Amino acid sequence: MDISLRTHATTQDRPTSLRYSRTWAAGVSAIAEARDAVAALLDRARPLPGRRPVQDAQLVVSELVTNAAKHAPGPCALRLELLPDATALRITVTDTSPEPPQRRPPDPRRVGGHGLHLVAMLSRGLEVTWLSRGKRVSATVPLAPAVA
Repeated sequence: MDISLRTHATTQDRPTSLRYSRTWAAGVSAIAEARDAVAALLDRARPLPGRRPVQDAQLVVSELVTNAAKHAPGPCALRLELLPDATALRITVTDTSPEPPQRRPPDPRRVGGHGLHLVAMLSRGLEVTWLSRGKRVSATVPLAPAVA
């Protein structure tokens, strides 16, 4: 089921947030669609300082969706939510695998297996929530420089 980008207002007092969600059965095309969805959502939000925040968010979503497509039989789901102050993007991927995401020990000679290290470097934590059928993996990517 595809749900197009749209604006949701929760109450009169709270700012509007931008959200995107998508589910898929399986397939690599979901990875490219997820990167495109990040770019489209952030383009609608507000001007960001350069391309770096968009690229960071696209890399995180790409790694999380790749892991779901690679390790879970499907269906899987993606949810993007721009926080109301537009300083961070919350990326959530739900899959049917009961296995926890695992970071491999760093090895510069190995091809692959570096995705969770990248996610940890580019986001504010990696959260795993266990569901009755699988798990939900979330990361929050900062979009603005940290205030000192």
